[in-house]
Amino acid sequence: MTTPAATARRAGRREWTAFTVLLLPLLLVSMDVSVLYFAIPAITDQLDPSATQQLWIFDSYAFALSGLLITMGSLGDRIGRRKLLLIGATAFGLASIGAGYATSAEMLIAARVLLGIGGATLMPSTLALVRNLFQDAKQRGKAIAIWSGAMTGGIALGSVLSGVMLNHFSWGSVFLINVPAMLLLLVLVPALVPEFKDPAPGRFDLLGVPLSTAAVLPVVYGLKEIAAEGFEPLYLGCLAVGLAFGYVFVRRQRTRDDAMVSRALFQGRGFGAGIGLNTVAAFAMMGSAYFTTQYLQSVLGMGPLEAALWSLAPSLVIGAAAPAGTALAQKVDRAYVIAGGFVLAAAGFALIGLIGTDSLWLLLIGAGVLASGIVTVMSLVSDMALASAPAEKAGSAASLLETGQEFGGALGMAVLGSLGTAVYRSDLADSEPAVRETLGGAAATAHRIGGAAGEQVLALAREAFVHGMQYAAWGGTALLLGAAVLAAALMRGIEAPAPPAAEPATGPEDRAREATYH
Repeated sequence: MTTPAATARRAGRREWTAFTVLLLPLLLVSMDVSVLYFAIPAITDQLDPSATQQLWIFDSYAFALSGLLITMGSLGDRIGRRKLLLIGATAFGLASIGAGYATSAEMLIAARVLLGIGGATLMPSTLALVRNLFQDAKQRGKAIAIWSGAMTGGIALGSVLSGVMLNHFSWGSVFLINVPAMLLLLVLVPALVPEFKDPAPGRFDLLGVPLSTAAVLPVVYGLKEIAAEGFEPLYLGCLAVGLAFGYVFVRRQRTRDDAMVSRALFQGRGFGAGIGLNTVAAFAMMGSAYFTTQYLQSVLGMGPLEAALWSLAPSLVIGAAAPAGTALAQKVDRAYVIAGGFVLAAAGFALIGLIGTDSLWLLLIGAGVLASGIVTVMSLVSDMALASAPAEKAGSAASLLETGQEFGGALGMAVLGSLGTAVYRSDLADSEPAVRETLGGAAATAHRIGGAAGEQVLALAREAFVHGMQYAAWGGTALLLGAAVLAAALMRGIEAPAPPAAEPATGPEDRAREATYH
């Protein structure tokens, strides 16, 4: 496995089949982000959660996932990425059963936490295994492009799938559908996916686990709550606490030889820049989604399932965007392709900035253009970052990429959401508090008033919301144009390095499997 022929090996049918299997957990984990959108009314009727419990039913999954990504990426490098994937799949399947048959809000929250822990093992494991399976740069770029599109599509698909399932089955079915998929994964992965791990990982940094979690969780929580509630002292305090722990965590990682986040990851030019640009891309993606979902339901008056189905329309072009960008990057300096992706996304934001209160098609076109540019950026910078990292640290590299996405998504909703909210409240400064607070509050007030007066209140609130959405879109446009300039400057001339030798497989079955490759 250390000869030039081995290091230059192109993936064959077996690797591509293994890659197809790895897309399964990726889809399920990304779908679980949005699968509760339609199930929550039925859950409320049966489990009668309090308002706080209902929020935790939604958020506990994302918090557990984001807080443990760094830990699980480092753990996968040490014990083996395939092994961690199988452990995570088992936990995800058991947690799905627990969630599907939950008899109390507390039980469902606990199951959602376990789902998040399982998801934190699955996401970096799948991306790291893609990095190891595809040593040829062109094939790896194509695979990561498909991976990025599947992750984006899974989030949109989750809400639609839950709506379809609830039309025929109980609310527990939105979780139980994970179980046969995970059983299939447990059967196929040992047969198709070889094991990869760091041959000399050093000791596991046990203190780094709580430090990394304490750095990530308060920041993600604070940003999410700022997006929903505004700049309250408690949420600003959470940001401060998270940043303080983050400082301690980084200092610790810089002084340890067996650090959870290896310094070797940042020796390549493409890694740090790739994480930063990936974070900006997630900022734009989630920041735009914050408004588009509300626009479809609260401005255009669609029901949840209808809105979810319409939101799938941009996915028709997203699937082709990343592979096209990857193909172009093989002929042109990828820095310019990444910059072009940001410019394309900025154009999508600019189109959204032109919408009125009845602009469905303009919204869908703008969202499709924006998402196409963002997915192109994400796939190319992810490929560059992973290629720049040592192969034995692929799990840690993947976890940092995905942690950056979590930060970027939360920051996008907080910043753009706060900008839109400020404009909304400014436009309705003379209205009663319920109307001025949120568009949902305005709709409830309009329903209470009724008649022509109620319709006028709702019309004014919708216009104010769209006005705030326009300002946020133009802010996003400016940000993405700035990111395009940075991408052209930071990434220019960086070539994907030749892949190092794969780590030695572990165990006789793996050695036999590796022999079949040659």
